[in-house]
Formats: sequence, structure tokens, C-alpha cells
Amino acid sequence: MGRIVSNFFMSLDGVVESPDQWHMSYFNDEMGAAIGAGMGTNKAFLMGRVLYDEWSDFWPKSDDEQLAGFFNSHPKYVVSDSLERADWNNTKIISGDVAGQIKALKDETDGDLVVTGSATLVRALLRDELLDELRVFLHPIVVGHGARLFEDDATHALELVSQEQFSTGVLNLAYAPATA
Repeated sequence: MGRIVSNFFMSLDGVVESPDQWHMSYFNDEMGAAIGAGMGTNKAFLMGRVLYDEWSDFWPKSDDEQLAGFFNSHPKYVVSDSLERADWNNTKIISGDVAGQIKALKDETDGDLVVTGSATLVRALLRDELLDELRVFLHPIVVGHGARLFEDDATHALELVSQEQFSTGVLNLAYAPATA
């Protein structure tokens, strides 16, 4: 049985939108090693429509052979009721009974189904009790604007399962749904 793990670059004020505009000055070898470790357990990507549109436009054209090769060849599942075709290599669409299909996918996967970004999808996974781990690279910056991971009134009790501080001040935090 697999696990569903989500990853976010997040500012202190909870912004997860457009990390390319504020995150890169904090990236270093420590963070690269943590991201690489996560890639090692990644059996497939689970993503929402917006991230699919962005990545399917970017990665097939990328000059970064190693990363592009990983993203382009890796299995991908995009959750969307509006996407009619998924032309990006190894991509399947999940629609209709999304929670049921994701549960079945989780049951048949040996390893992690990784959600990178896709805040709306992660909120739905938490609501449906399908998310196993929420990983956040918390950056010491206040962005002041942009979409936040939690923008609804839902309450989700979480427990800290691991923590690490990088020399840049970024905290690598992992949470699991609270068990009691």
C-alpha cells in the first residue's frame, strides 16, 4: 500500500503560490538533498489541473536532461473533471469518483504518490482522509500576497513527524494527520 505525500514551498504567511518568485535564494545543497531523498521514494505524481498545465508545458521542452527525464517518464495522475486529454507522457486523468479512484491507486502503489503544489487537491485529500504526510519547506520570508495552502474554514489536526533546519533558515517540516 502506498502513501500520499504532499510537498510545498511556503512563506511564513502561508503563501504557496509562485515560489519561483521568492524561493530560489534559499535553495542550497541541504534542500537539494532533502528533495532528492523524496524523489527516491516517488512512484508517481498526483496533481491538479493547473499544475498539470504548467508542468506539461515546461518539462517536455526543458534542457535539464536529468530532471526533465525524471518528470517526463514518471507516471502522472491529474485530477480534473474538465481535462479531456492528457498528452504528456505517462499521464492518466482521474475524474468522477476522485476519492474512490485515489484510494484504489494508493492501495495498488508500492511507494509514494507525490503531490507537489496543487493546494486545492491537498485540501480535498485532507478532507477525504487520504493524505498521509504534508511536507513543508517553511521559508523565512513574508510574501504578503498570493494563494495560501489553507484558505478555507476547515480544521485539520496534524502532528509533527520530522523537522530539520537548513543553514538558510528554511525549516523542513513533515506532518501527518493526528491519530487521536
